[in-house]
This record gives sequence, structure tokens and C-alpha cells, in this order.
Amino acid sequence: MSTILLVEDESAIADTVLYALQTDGFQTHWVGLGLEAIEQARQDQTIALIILDVGLPDINGFDVCKRIRQFSEIPIIFLTARNDEIDRVVGLEIGADDYMSKPFSPRELSARVKAILKRTQHRPDTNSTQTDFVIDSQRATIRFRNHVLDLTRYEFQILKLLLSQPERVFSRAQIMDHIWQSPDTSLDRAVDTHVKSLRKKLRNIDADTDPIKTHRGFGYSIQGSADEL
Repeated sequence: MSTILLVEDESAIADTVLYALQTDGFQTHWVGLGLEAIEQARQDQTIALIILDVGLPDINGFDVCKRIRQFSEIPIIFLTARNDEIDRVVGLEIGADDYMSKPFSPRELSARVKAILKRTQHRPDTNSTQTDFVIDSQRATIRFRNHVLDLTRYEFQILKLLLSQPERVFSRAQIMDHIWQSPDTSLDRAVDTHVKSLRKKLRNIDADTDPIKTHRGFGYSIQGSADEL
């Protein structure tokens, strides 16, 4: 089930917002510090939207947004006690989806949450097998559905190889020749082990997807497409 992450250090405001969201059927999680929010956004794959206060005690909300945008496109709504136009502009320019000034109506906030989720989660799917990967070779990272995968070196290289030619079947020997420095000394089953781990990490993000296909007696292929930074 999708979760709304509220990042707010004032408990009275947090209680009011949480009540409004839960009344509308949302599952919620509340943290009071920006660094906690960054860690939650990185680890919790169920988070669908973040409501982020700008004035946090440990780190500015704008900086929290910038850090989250380095690894995720989770929708973000800013909350702030300031009403300056420059703050609204800065917030939107660094990647926020909406902006509300305090005091605000919790019911209006909940309505805006619904609108953003409707826009971002229910886009027409023109290709049910399409998967979204973004490869950053410089940082040795791959994003899947806007989440950075926590990959080992071999997992990264296998996934990058498969994505280099979607739907092409790579044999175990071809995968080993491309990736292992001494393939003659390795076992074919090493590829199977890494692919199994890759599948688990992809399903942790989307339990209904399995883009890596096994071709018995041949090898592996992947369905989907990838952009490379």
C-alpha cells in the first residue's frame, strides 16, 4: 500500500495533517527531521508522496528536496511559514510539485495530494511490458521506477549489459565473457545467482513486475528500455 511521508517538526501541525490524510484513507508516516526523511525516501519503496516542511531543525527543506531529487522523482509538496514569492519559485525550480503556505487547510492539502497522485500514478499505460530504467555509468547506479537500485558490482554490470540490447537473449557464457575478468575459472551458476538477486531487488520496488526473462537452455533477456545519463 502506498504511503504519504510527512516531514514536519511541529507535532500540532503534524497531528492535524495526519488526521486529515488518514480520514481520506491514506497510509501515513511522520518524521520530524530532514535527514530522517532522506533515509526514508531512499529505503521505503512504498512512499508515493512527501509533504515537506521547509523550516526543519536539522536541515533546510529545500536541501532535503535537492538530495532526494538525486535518486528519486517522488512527488513533493512543500509546507512553509513564509509566503514570499521567491520561496515558492525556488521550491518549484528545485523539483517540488506543489507549495502551501502556513496556515493552510488540511482538507485542501489532502485534496492536492489526491490530485498529484492521480496525475502521477494513473497515466495511461501504452505498453504493459514497458519498464523504466535510468543508467548512470559515472556513479555506477541504475534507477528502476525512479528508485535507485542497491546493486553489487556484478549485478550492476549484468543489468547494464541486458539493458544495452533489450529483448536480446544473452547466454550465460556471453554474460560471463563480458563481465568476469577470468570467466574460465567461474561457474555458470554464478550468473544465475546474481540474476536471482536482481529479480528480488526489482520486485521489492514493484512486486508485479519481472522484466528479466529466463530462456531455458539459452540464457537471459530483459524487457523494457533504458536512458543513460
